[in-house]
Amino acid sequence: MQSCHATNFAWLLKLRWGAAAGQLVIALFVRFYLDIAIPLAAVLPIIGIELGTNAAAWLWARRHTQVPEAMLAVVMVLDVVLLTLLLSVTGGPFNPFNFLYLVHIALAAVVLRPQWAWGLTVMAISCCAALFYGHSTHQLHAGDMLQMHLRGMWVAFGVAAGFIVYFVQRVTRALSERDAELVAVRDRAARHDKLASLAALAAGAAHELSTPLSTIAVVAKELEHQLGGPASAGAAAADARIIREQVERCREILAQMAADAGQSTGEPLALITVSTLIDMTLASIRDGDRVALRLPPQAAEQRLRVPVRAVVRAIHAVIDNARQAAPASPIRLEVSSHGEGCRIAVIDDGTGMTDEQIARAGEPFFTTRGAGKGMGLGLFLTRTLLDRLGGRLELASTLGAGTTAAVCLPVAPAATIRRIATEATPDAA
Repeated sequence: MQSCHATNFAWLLKLRWGAAAGQLVIALFVRFYLDIAIPLAAVLPIIGIELGTNAAAWLWARRHTQVPEAMLAVVMVLDVVLLTLLLSVTGGPFNPFNFLYLVHIALAAVVLRPQWAWGLTVMAISCCAALFYGHSTHQLHAGDMLQMHLRGMWVAFGVAAGFIVYFVQRVTRALSERDAELVAVRDRAARHDKLASLAALAAGAAHELSTPLSTIAVVAKELEHQLGGPASAGAAAADARIIREQVERCREILAQMAADAGQSTGEPLALITVSTLIDMTLASIRDGDRVALRLPPQAAEQRLRVPVRAVVRAIHAVIDNARQAAPASPIRLEVSSHGEGCRIAVIDDGTGMTDEQIARAGEPFFTTRGAGKGMGLGLFLTRTLLDRLGGRLELASTLGAGTTAAVCLPVAPAATIRRIATEATPDAA
Protein backbone atom coordinates (compact mmCIF):
# COMPACT_ATOMS: atom_id res chain seq x y z
CA MET A 1 0.00 0.00 0.00
CA GLN A 2 1.39 3.42 -0.98
CA SER A 3 2.24 5.67 1.95
CA CYS A 4 0.78 9.14 2.44
CA HIS A 5 4.15 10.80 1.72
CA ALA A 6 4.56 8.76 -1.48
CA THR A 7 1.15 9.92 -2.70
CA ASN A 8 1.95 13.55 -1.88
CA PHE A 9 5.34 13.22 -3.59
CA ALA A 10 3.74 11.90 -6.78
CA TRP A 11 1.32 14.83 -6.88
CA LEU A 12 4.15 17.27 -6.15
CA LEU A 13 6.12 15.99 -9.15
CA LYS A 14 3.05 16.44 -11.38
CA LEU A 15 2.66 20.01 -10.13
CA ARG A 16 6.35 20.69 -10.85
CA TRP A 17 5.98 19.45 -14.45
CA GLY A 18 3.06 21.83 -14.89
CA ALA A 19 4.87 24.71 -13.18
CA ALA A 20 7.97 24.34 -15.37
CA ALA A 21 5.86 24.22 -18.53
CA GLY A 22 3.89 27.27 -17.42
CA GLN A 23 7.07 29.22 -16.60
CA LEU A 24 8.50 28.43 -20.04
CA VAL A 25 5.31 29.52 -21.84
CA ILE A 26 5.06 32.75 -19.83
CA ALA A 27 8.72 33.62 -20.41
CA LEU A 28 8.40 33.17 -24.19
CA PHE A 29 5.06 35.04 -24.27
CA VAL A 30 6.45 38.03 -22.38
CA ARG A 31 9.64 38.16 -24.44
CA PHE A 32 8.24 37.76 -27.95
CA TYR A 33 4.60 38.87 -27.73
CA LEU A 34 4.72 41.65 -25.15
CA ASP A 35 8.22 42.60 -26.29
CA ILE A 36 9.51 42.95 -22.75
CA ALA A 37 13.23 42.42 -22.52
CA ILE A 38 13.75 39.58 -20.10
CA PRO A 39 17.05 37.70 -20.04
CA LEU A 40 16.11 34.37 -21.63
CA ALA A 41 19.74 33.32 -21.38
CA ALA A 42 19.32 33.31 -17.58
CA VAL A 43 15.68 32.16 -17.41
CA LEU A 44 15.95 29.06 -19.61
CA PRO A 45 18.80 27.41 -17.64
CA ILE A 46 16.82 27.86 -14.39
CA ILE A 47 13.77 26.20 -15.97
CA GLY A 48 16.08 23.49 -17.32
CA ILE A 49 17.39 22.81 -13.79
CA GLU A 50 13.80 22.51 -12.60
CA LEU A 51 12.95 20.01 -15.37
CA GLY A 52 16.15 18.02 -14.79
CA THR A 53 15.67 17.73 -11.04
CA ASN A 54 12.04 16.74 -11.54
CA ALA A 55 13.05 13.98 -13.95
CA ALA A 56 15.65 12.73 -11.46
CA ALA A 57 13.08 12.77 -8.64
CA TRP A 58 10.59 10.89 -10.84
CA LEU A 59 13.16 8.16 -11.59
CA TRP A 60 14.02 7.94 -7.89
CA ALA A 61 10.34 7.60 -6.94
CA ARG A 62 9.89 4.70 -9.38
CA ARG A 63 12.51 2.70 -7.46
CA HIS A 64 11.23 3.53 -3.96
CA THR A 65 7.78 2.75 -2.59
CA GLN A 66 8.44 4.59 0.69
CA VAL A 67 9.17 8.31 0.49
CA PRO A 68 10.53 10.04 3.62
CA GLU A 69 9.09 13.37 4.60
CA ALA A 70 12.56 14.91 4.28
CA MET A 71 12.50 14.19 0.53
CA LEU A 72 9.33 16.26 0.16
CA ALA A 73 10.92 19.07 2.16
CA VAL A 74 14.11 19.04 0.04
CA VAL A 75 12.15 19.31 -3.21
CA MET A 76 10.07 22.19 -1.83
CA VAL A 77 13.16 24.01 -0.63
CA LEU A 78 14.69 23.60 -4.11
CA ASP A 79 11.53 25.05 -5.64
CA VAL A 80 11.76 28.13 -3.41
CA VAL A 81 15.40 28.62 -4.42
CA LEU A 82 14.62 28.26 -8.15
CA LEU A 83 11.65 30.65 -7.86
CA THR A 84 13.92 33.17 -6.15
CA LEU A 85 16.47 32.91 -8.97
CA LEU A 86 13.74 33.36 -11.61
CA LEU A 87 12.32 36.42 -9.85
CA SER A 88 15.80 37.84 -9.34
CA VAL A 89 16.58 37.85 -13.09
CA THR A 90 13.10 39.04 -14.15
CA GLY A 91 12.54 42.17 -12.08
CA GLY A 92 12.83 41.01 -8.49
CA PRO A 93 10.21 42.73 -6.31
CA PHE A 94 8.66 44.37 -9.39
CA ASN A 95 7.76 40.97 -10.84
CA PRO A 96 4.03 40.41 -10.16
CA PHE A 97 4.66 36.66 -9.77
CA ASN A 98 6.58 37.08 -6.52
CA PHE A 99 3.49 35.99 -4.58
CA LEU A 100 3.99 32.49 -6.00
CA TYR A 101 5.93 31.96 -2.78
CA LEU A 102 2.53 31.58 -1.13
CA VAL A 103 1.76 28.55 -3.31
CA HIS A 104 4.82 26.73 -1.99
CA ILE A 105 3.98 27.75 1.58
CA ALA A 106 0.39 26.52 1.26
CA LEU A 107 1.58 23.17 -0.15
CA ALA A 108 4.08 22.79 2.69
CA ALA A 109 1.38 23.55 5.26
CA VAL A 110 -0.80 20.77 3.85
CA VAL A 111 1.71 17.96 3.24
CA LEU A 112 4.45 18.61 5.83
CA ARG A 113 4.55 18.60 9.60
CA PRO A 114 4.41 22.02 11.33
CA GLN A 115 8.17 22.26 11.96
CA TRP A 116 8.95 21.66 8.27
CA ALA A 117 6.19 24.03 7.12
CA TRP A 118 7.32 26.84 9.41
CA GLY A 119 10.95 26.30 8.38
CA LEU A 120 10.08 26.62 4.70
CA THR A 121 7.99 29.70 5.50
CA VAL A 122 10.95 31.41 7.19
CA MET A 123 13.14 30.51 4.20
CA ALA A 124 10.61 31.92 1.69
CA ILE A 125 10.31 35.17 3.65
CA SER A 126 14.11 35.44 3.76
CA CYS A 127 14.41 34.85 0.00
CA CYS A 128 11.75 37.45 -0.65
CA ALA A 129 13.58 39.90 1.60
CA ALA A 130 16.79 39.29 -0.34
CA LEU A 131 14.98 40.21 -3.57
CA PHE A 132 13.81 43.49 -2.12
CA TYR A 133 17.18 44.32 -0.65
CA GLY A 134 19.19 43.63 -3.79
CA HIS A 135 16.97 45.57 -6.17
CA SER A 136 16.28 48.44 -3.80
CA THR A 137 19.97 49.19 -3.27
CA HIS A 138 21.19 48.81 -6.86
CA GLN A 139 18.30 49.53 -9.21
CA LEU A 140 15.81 51.82 -7.47
CA HIS A 141 16.10 55.58 -7.58
CA ALA A 142 12.50 56.56 -6.86
CA GLY A 143 13.05 57.89 -3.36
CA ASP A 144 12.03 56.95 0.16
CA MET A 145 8.33 56.49 -0.59
CA LEU A 146 8.99 53.66 -3.03
CA GLN A 147 11.40 52.10 -0.52
CA MET A 148 8.70 52.23 2.16
CA HIS A 149 6.17 50.75 -0.26
CA LEU A 150 8.43 47.83 -1.14
CA ARG A 151 9.27 47.09 2.47
CA GLY A 152 5.61 47.27 3.36
CA MET A 153 4.90 44.71 0.66
CA TRP A 154 7.50 42.42 2.24
CA VAL A 155 5.84 42.79 5.65
CA ALA A 156 2.45 42.02 4.12
CA PHE A 157 3.91 38.96 2.44
CA GLY A 158 5.33 37.71 5.76
CA VAL A 159 2.02 38.22 7.55
CA ALA A 160 0.08 36.47 4.78
CA ALA A 161 2.52 33.56 4.80
CA GLY A 162 2.22 33.16 8.56
CA PHE A 163 -1.58 33.18 8.41
CA ILE A 164 -1.66 30.57 5.64
CA VAL A 165 0.51 28.15 7.62
CA TYR A 166 -1.38 28.77 10.87
CA PHE A 167 -4.88 28.33 9.51
CA VAL A 168 -4.09 25.42 7.20
CA GLN A 169 -2.41 23.61 10.09
CA ARG A 170 -5.42 24.34 12.31
CA VAL A 171 -7.77 22.96 9.66
CA THR A 172 -5.62 19.85 9.28
CA ARG A 173 -5.57 19.32 13.04
CA ALA A 174 -9.33 19.84 13.26
CA LEU A 175 -9.85 17.22 10.56
CA SER A 176 -7.66 14.78 12.49
CA GLU A 177 -9.65 15.43 15.68
CA ARG A 178 -12.89 14.89 13.76
CA ASP A 179 -11.59 11.57 12.44
CA ALA A 180 -10.72 10.53 16.01
CA GLU A 181 -14.22 11.49 17.15
CA LEU A 182 -15.75 9.44 14.32
CA VAL A 183 -13.68 6.44 15.40
CA ALA A 184 -14.91 6.89 18.98
CA VAL A 185 -18.52 7.14 17.79
CA ARG A 186 -18.12 3.94 15.77
CA ASP A 187 -16.66 2.19 18.83
CA ARG A 188 -19.62 3.29 20.95
CA ALA A 189 -22.06 2.13 18.28
CA ALA A 190 -20.29 -1.24 18.16
CA ARG A 191 -20.57 -1.57 21.95
CA HIS A 192 -24.29 -0.75 21.79
CA ASP A 193 -24.78 -3.39 19.09
CA LYS A 194 -22.99 -5.93 21.27
CA LEU A 195 -25.19 -4.92 24.21
CA ALA A 196 -28.31 -5.46 22.13
CA SER A 197 -27.01 -8.90 21.12
CA LEU A 198 -26.33 -9.78 24.75
CA ALA A 199 -29.82 -8.63 25.74
CA ALA A 200 -31.34 -10.90 23.08
CA LEU A 201 -29.11 -13.74 24.28
CA ALA A 202 -30.21 -13.23 27.88
CA ALA A 203 -33.89 -13.22 26.94
CA GLY A 204 -33.45 -16.32 24.81
CA ALA A 205 -31.57 -18.14 27.57
CA ALA A 206 -34.28 -17.29 30.08
CA HIS A 207 -36.96 -18.59 27.74
CA GLU A 208 -35.18 -21.80 26.72
CA LEU A 209 -34.03 -22.78 30.22
CA SER A 210 -37.29 -22.06 32.00
CA THR A 211 -38.91 -25.35 30.93
CA PRO A 212 -36.14 -27.77 32.00
CA LEU A 213 -35.65 -25.88 35.27
CA SER A 214 -39.38 -26.10 35.99
CA THR A 215 -39.27 -29.85 35.34
CA ILE A 216 -36.29 -30.28 37.68
CA ALA A 217 -38.06 -28.24 40.35
CA VAL A 218 -41.21 -30.39 40.14
CA VAL A 219 -39.28 -33.67 40.25
CA ALA A 220 -37.12 -32.46 43.18
CA LYS A 221 -40.24 -31.44 45.11
CA GLU A 222 -41.88 -34.83 44.52
CA LEU A 223 -38.66 -36.58 45.56
CA GLU A 224 -38.54 -34.50 48.72
CA HIS A 225 -42.11 -35.54 49.63
CA GLN A 226 -41.39 -39.20 48.96
CA LEU A 227 -38.22 -39.22 51.05
CA GLY A 228 -39.54 -37.07 53.86
CA GLY A 229 -41.20 -39.95 55.81
CA PRO A 230 -38.62 -42.42 57.10
CA ALA A 231 -35.84 -41.12 59.25
CA SER A 232 -33.22 -42.96 57.18
CA ALA A 233 -34.15 -40.88 54.18
CA GLY A 234 -33.71 -37.53 55.99
CA ALA A 235 -30.35 -36.78 54.39
CA ALA A 236 -31.66 -37.53 50.90
CA ALA A 237 -34.68 -35.30 51.56
CA ALA A 238 -32.36 -32.48 52.63
CA ASP A 239 -30.36 -32.88 49.44
CA ALA A 240 -33.54 -32.78 47.38
CA ARG A 241 -34.57 -29.62 49.21
CA ILE A 242 -31.22 -27.99 48.37
CA ILE A 243 -31.67 -28.94 44.70
CA ARG A 244 -35.10 -27.34 44.64
CA GLU A 245 -33.84 -24.17 46.34
CA GLN A 246 -30.97 -23.80 43.89
CA VAL A 247 -33.30 -24.36 40.95
CA GLU A 248 -35.57 -21.61 42.26
CA ARG A 249 -32.56 -19.33 42.54
CA CYS A 250 -31.62 -20.09 38.92
CA ARG A 251 -35.15 -19.29 37.81
CA GLU A 252 -35.05 -15.97 39.67
CA ILE A 253 -31.72 -15.07 38.04
CA LEU A 254 -33.03 -15.90 34.58
CA ALA A 255 -36.21 -13.91 35.20
CA GLN A 256 -34.08 -10.92 36.24
CA MET A 257 -31.92 -11.33 33.12
CA ALA A 258 -35.01 -11.29 30.93
CA ALA A 259 -36.37 -8.23 32.70
CA ASP A 260 -33.06 -6.38 32.43
CA ALA A 261 -32.74 -7.26 28.76
CA GLY A 262 -36.00 -5.54 27.96
CA GLN A 263 -36.14 -2.75 30.56
CA SER A 264 -32.65 -1.53 31.46
CA THR A 265 -32.26 0.64 28.36
CA GLY A 266 -35.79 2.00 28.82
CA GLU A 267 -35.57 2.74 32.56
CA PRO A 268 -36.68 6.34 33.15
CA LEU A 269 -34.23 8.96 34.34
CA ALA A 270 -34.70 10.15 37.91
CA LEU A 271 -33.12 12.82 40.08
CA ILE A 272 -31.10 11.40 42.94
CA THR A 273 -28.41 12.74 45.24
CA VAL A 274 -24.98 11.14 45.19
CA SER A 275 -25.27 10.16 48.86
CA THR A 276 -28.56 8.32 48.23
CA LEU A 277 -27.06 6.56 45.22
CA ILE A 278 -24.07 5.41 47.29
CA ASP A 279 -26.35 4.23 50.12
CA MET A 280 -28.42 2.16 47.69
CA THR A 281 -25.27 0.66 46.20
CA LEU A 282 -23.80 -0.31 49.58
CA ALA A 283 -27.15 -1.74 50.66
CA SER A 284 -27.03 -4.11 47.69
CA ILE A 285 -23.66 -5.52 48.81
CA ARG A 286 -23.74 -8.39 51.28
CA ASP A 287 -20.41 -7.63 52.99
CA GLY A 288 -20.66 -3.86 52.72
CA ASP A 289 -18.51 -3.44 55.84
CA ARG A 290 -15.47 -4.24 53.67
CA VAL A 291 -16.01 -1.00 51.77
CA ALA A 292 -14.36 2.07 53.33
CA LEU A 293 -16.33 5.10 52.15
CA ARG A 294 -15.03 8.65 51.78
CA LEU A 295 -17.85 10.98 50.78
CA PRO A 296 -17.21 14.74 51.18
CA PRO A 297 -20.33 16.83 51.95
CA GLN A 298 -19.97 18.83 48.75
CA ALA A 299 -19.98 15.70 46.61
CA ALA A 300 -22.76 14.07 48.67
CA GLU A 301 -25.21 16.88 47.85
CA GLN A 302 -24.67 16.76 44.11
CA ARG A 303 -27.71 15.63 42.17
CA LEU A 304 -27.64 13.24 39.24
CA ARG A 305 -30.31 12.49 36.64
CA VAL A 306 -29.78 8.82 35.84
CA PRO A 307 -31.56 5.46 35.57
CA VAL A 308 -31.07 4.67 39.24
CA ARG A 309 -31.35 0.87 39.17
CA ALA A 310 -28.97 0.54 36.22
CA VAL A 311 -26.36 2.87 37.76
CA VAL A 312 -26.52 1.10 41.11
CA ARG A 313 -25.97 -2.20 39.32
CA ALA A 314 -23.03 -0.69 37.38
CA ILE A 315 -21.27 0.60 40.53
CA HIS A 316 -22.02 -2.71 42.23
CA ALA A 317 -20.30 -4.55 39.37
CA VAL A 318 -17.16 -2.38 39.72
CA ILE A 319 -17.07 -2.96 43.50
CA ASP A 320 -17.60 -6.69 42.98
CA ASN A 321 -14.59 -6.78 40.61
CA ALA A 322 -12.47 -5.00 43.24
CA ARG A 323 -13.55 -7.42 46.00
CA GLN A 324 -12.59 -10.42 43.88
CA ALA A 325 -9.25 -8.82 42.95
CA ALA A 326 -8.39 -8.23 46.62
CA PRO A 327 -10.42 -10.73 48.69
CA ALA A 328 -8.36 -10.25 51.87
CA SER A 329 -8.22 -6.45 52.04
CA PRO A 330 -10.82 -3.69 52.36
CA ILE A 331 -12.07 -1.79 49.32
CA ARG A 332 -11.95 2.02 49.29
CA LEU A 333 -14.83 3.95 47.77
CA GLU A 334 -13.88 7.60 47.24
CA VAL A 335 -16.38 10.10 45.86
CA SER A 336 -15.33 13.52 44.60
CA SER A 337 -16.57 16.41 42.50
CA HIS A 338 -14.84 17.30 39.24
CA GLY A 339 -16.08 20.22 37.20
CA GLU A 340 -19.65 19.52 36.15
CA GLY A 341 -19.55 15.87 37.20
CA CYS A 342 -19.19 13.36 39.98
CA ARG A 343 -16.36 10.79 40.22
CA ILE A 344 -16.93 7.56 42.14
CA ALA A 345 -13.58 5.77 42.47
CA VAL A 346 -13.31 2.13 43.60
CA ILE A 347 -9.78 1.32 44.78
CA ASP A 348 -8.40 -2.13 45.62
CA ASP A 349 -4.99 -3.41 46.74
CA GLY A 350 -4.99 -6.45 44.46
CA THR A 351 -2.41 -7.69 42.00
CA GLY A 352 -3.22 -5.02 39.43
CA MET A 353 -3.45 -5.33 35.65
CA THR A 354 -1.05 -5.00 32.74
CA ASP A 355 -1.41 -2.28 30.10
CA GLU A 356 -2.78 -4.87 27.67
CA GLN A 357 -5.40 -6.00 30.18
CA ILE A 358 -6.45 -2.40 30.83
CA ALA A 359 -6.77 -1.81 27.10
CA ARG A 360 -9.04 -4.85 26.74
CA ALA A 361 -11.01 -4.30 29.96
CA GLY A 362 -14.57 -3.52 29.02
CA GLU A 363 -14.65 -5.86 26.04
CA PRO A 364 -17.45 -8.44 26.29
CA PHE A 365 -16.39 -11.85 27.62
CA PHE A 366 -12.88 -10.67 28.53
CA THR A 367 -11.98 -11.41 32.15
CA THR A 368 -8.81 -11.80 34.22
CA ARG A 369 -10.54 -14.21 36.62
CA GLY A 370 -10.16 -17.94 36.50
CA ALA A 371 -12.51 -20.28 34.67
CA GLY A 372 -16.01 -20.32 36.13
CA LYS A 373 -15.50 -17.10 38.14
CA GLY A 374 -16.98 -14.60 35.75
CA MET A 375 -18.15 -14.00 32.18
CA GLY A 376 -16.39 -10.67 31.63
CA LEU A 377 -19.59 -8.67 31.11
CA GLY A 378 -19.64 -6.41 34.18
CA LEU A 379 -17.27 -3.70 32.91
CA PHE A 380 -18.66 -3.96 29.39
CA LEU A 381 -22.20 -3.23 30.57
CA THR A 382 -20.96 -0.50 32.90
CA ARG A 383 -19.00 1.27 30.17
CA THR A 384 -21.89 1.02 27.73
CA LEU A 385 -24.30 2.53 30.25
CA LEU A 386 -21.91 5.39 31.10
CA ASP A 387 -21.38 6.19 27.42
CA ARG A 388 -25.14 6.46 26.99
CA LEU A 389 -25.37 8.85 29.97
CA GLY A 390 -22.50 11.06 28.80
CA GLY A 391 -20.12 9.72 31.44
CA ARG A 392 -17.09 7.47 31.25
CA LEU A 393 -15.26 4.65 32.99
CA GLU A 394 -11.64 5.39 33.95
CA LEU A 395 -9.20 2.56 34.69
CA ALA A 396 -5.73 2.90 36.19
CA SER A 397 -3.63 0.07 37.54
CA THR A 398 -0.12 -0.80 38.70
CA LEU A 399 1.08 -4.38 38.84
CA GLY A 400 1.42 -5.46 42.45
CA ALA A 401 -0.16 -2.26 43.79
CA GLY A 402 -3.84 -2.54 42.87
CA THR A 403 -6.38 -0.98 40.54
CA THR A 404 -8.55 2.14 40.53
CA ALA A 405 -11.80 2.02 38.58
CA ALA A 406 -13.70 5.32 38.51
CA VAL A 407 -17.32 5.82 37.45
CA CYS A 408 -17.70 9.40 36.20
CA LEU A 409 -21.21 10.81 35.80
CA PRO A 410 -22.41 14.26 34.73
CA VAL A 411 -24.27 16.31 37.32
CA ALA A 412 -27.83 17.31 36.48
CA PRO A 413 -27.99 20.94 35.21
CA ALA A 414 -29.51 23.45 37.61
CA ALA A 415 -32.20 24.34 35.06
CA THR A 416 -33.28 20.69 34.86
CA ILE A 417 -33.47 20.42 38.64
CA ARG A 418 -35.61 23.58 38.87
CA ARG A 419 -37.91 22.38 36.10
CA ILE A 420 -38.49 18.99 37.72
CA ALA A 421 -39.02 20.60 41.13
CA THR A 422 -41.61 22.95 39.62
CA GLU A 423 -43.43 20.09 37.93
CA ALA A 424 -43.47 18.11 41.17
CA THR A 425 -44.90 21.03 43.22
CA PRO A 426 -48.70 21.37 42.92
CA ASP A 427 -50.02 24.81 42.09
CA ALA A 428 -51.55 26.70 44.96
CA ALA A 429 -55.15 27.25 44.00
